[in-house]
Amino acid sequence: MILPDLAELVALRGTAHDLNLHARRPVLARLHGAHRTAQRGRGLEFEEVRLYTAGDDARNIDWRVTARRGQPHTKLFREERERPVWLVADLHAGLYFGSRYQLKSSLLLRSAALLAWVAAMDGDRLGALITDSNDELHIFPPRAREAGVLPVLEALVEAQPRSPGVPSLGNLNTALTSLKPLLQPGSLVLILSDFSGLDEFTETLLASIALRCDCRLLWLVDPLENSGLPDGVYRAGLPGQLWWLDGNDSRSAWQKKWAARESRLEQLTRRLNLPLIRLDTPNPVAESLPPMLREPLWKT
Repeated sequence: MILPDLAELVALRGTAHDLNLHARRPVLARLHGAHRTAQRGRGLEFEEVRLYTAGDDARNIDWRVTARRGQPHTKLFREERERPVWLVADLHAGLYFGSRYQLKSSLLLRSAALLAWVAAMDGDRLGALITDSNDELHIFPPRAREAGVLPVLEALVEAQPRSPGVPSLGNLNTALTSLKPLLQPGSLVLILSDFSGLDEFTETLLASIALRCDCRLLWLVDPLENSGLPDGVYRAGLPGQLWWLDGNDSRSAWQKKWAARESRLEQLTRRLNLPLIRLDTPNPVAESLPPMLREPLWKT
């Protein structure tokens, strides 16, 4: 399988046209959960003062200008269109795995790149926290347009695993802990992970972030993870730590463990009212993600 390079991630900019992250109820929530509003926490910017007219909100009267000019004047505001959008990319060596079309790490990079371009083209400021196989965290403050996107794409390409390895189960918690003090009310947080390290601390962090921001989870999955090995005998594991596994004998325990992991994540998203979207390795990102960003607004 070919690893994504910078040229491929930059080319996803063309796919981002006509997509947006500003639905009244986000279309990324169509599988699980629901979201109160994409506008929560986003304020109003002062635009101008003009003469008061019948029907204007009396609460917006500018009393200083009114006193100075002898006629009632009101303040006009416009909605803030630029907001911080944070990508949290939980890259670790365990994502160097894929049974169909692409590795889970490649799926993360391509999804993150497309979402980054959509955010930039919406006029939002893009920031990112990216973990890597060396347990290092890379933080990129929110910036607008290409200045925000390109450094993030370069870091994603550099951080992607290039060989199998042991998953770094604490990386996501490290990233979320570092993200909390950086957040502004109304920020959009897009978390891309396989959630293999999900624990009680992760749940606490997600609950805290969801109280202040629009938070959405993108779950990276490969079909082999939930189905188990086909019939036959296979060597599986990591270099230097390989075992023989019988597909038929191991399948029941394999599927039971996966079902418990899936159930925990889905219960968490329902409890916290968080949108959860499942991204599967057999599906090209340019085909699977855009329909979820084009759907009409849900009725309230």
